[in-house]
Amino acid sequence: MTPWPIAEVVPHAGAMILLDDIVEAERERIVCTRTIRAGGLFVEDDGSMPAWVGVELMAQAIAAWAGCCARAEQRPVQLGFLLGTRHYACNVDTFPAGAQLRVEAAREFHNQQGMGVFHCRIEAPGIQAEARLNVFSPPDAEAFFNQESRETPHG
Repeated sequence: MTPWPIAEVVPHAGAMILLDDIVEAERERIVCTRTIRAGGLFVEDDGSMPAWVGVELMAQAIAAWAGCCARAEQRPVQLGFLLGTRHYACNVDTFPAGAQLRVEAAREFHNQQGMGVFHCRIEAPGIQAEARLNVFSPPDAEAFFNQESRETPHG
């Protein structure tokens, strides 16, 4: 599968794109990178990034995987939702300035209704984080949102 430029496969824009590049894109997994730099979103004054942001890095890797799949099938990139994780383990409190993170997401489960589970890891020298993320991407996002807005009571 083609490793597209990250901005072309995630439904984010500008500073909200937290990943730098896609280095591998396969049928069931993706590997992305992020170098921690001063001035970036979620970056502290000392140049480090709180390790809890790793969950969002993992979620964006999943979004990039889904976007690469969509592009390969000549479909538009769609919104997806991070439903959560039961356990995010990281051996550090912060990702230090200059750290070059390798963010991997591998699909473990996916159904026709759009529910999915991905095993995700972040690695760098001295850094290890791991989680299983639950995600949802409705097969027809526009219809899903239109249905939700009709069913939500308004005020």
